[in-house]
Amino acid sequence: MSKFVKELVTRDIKNRLDGVEDAVIVSTVGMDANTTCELRAELRQKDITMMVVKNSLARKATEGTSLRPMFEGAGGSLAVCFGGSDFISLAKEVVRLDKDTDKFGKFVAAGGVMDGEALDPDGLKAVSKWPSREEQISLLVGQILGPGATLSAALLGPGKTLNGQIKKISEEE
Repeated sequence: MSKFVKELVTRDIKNRLDGVEDAVIVSTVGMDANTTCELRAELRQKDITMMVVKNSLARKATEGTSLRPMFEGAGGSLAVCFGGSDFISLAKEVVRLDKDTDKFGKFVAAGGVMDGEALDPDGLKAVSKWPSREEQISLLVGQILGPGATLSAALLGPGKTLNGQIKKISEEE
């Protein structure tokens, strides 16, 4: 590949990764075209983009960005996965696909970067066990509504008891 073409490809990678703060790298070496197409369709359903890149060109393209640590020590062709509702959901999906050896046997999670820190495959698996954004919001809403429900029950409980006693007395008379 000529220097001019390498610069064009590097610029394209840089433009496509513009605005991406967190991503995961995976290896798809040895995967046939039909399986890759099926994999991309499955990722697309979760709003995740997968882009196959040459490691050295991606390293050049991510120079000075938070994605740079992801390519340290990585070799060969890799695929960068980014998108989803948040990084946790991205990690969960990639780890789920990595475990699915029947369908995607050659798909291997190789690491990633979160908040500018590189993640190894074990770190990625640990992050995938965290609650996602939606799960965090539901936990927070439950914690916010819990004391209100308790207060409401405390205020309404004695009134209902008094109402029941008055009704019983009025029925007896």
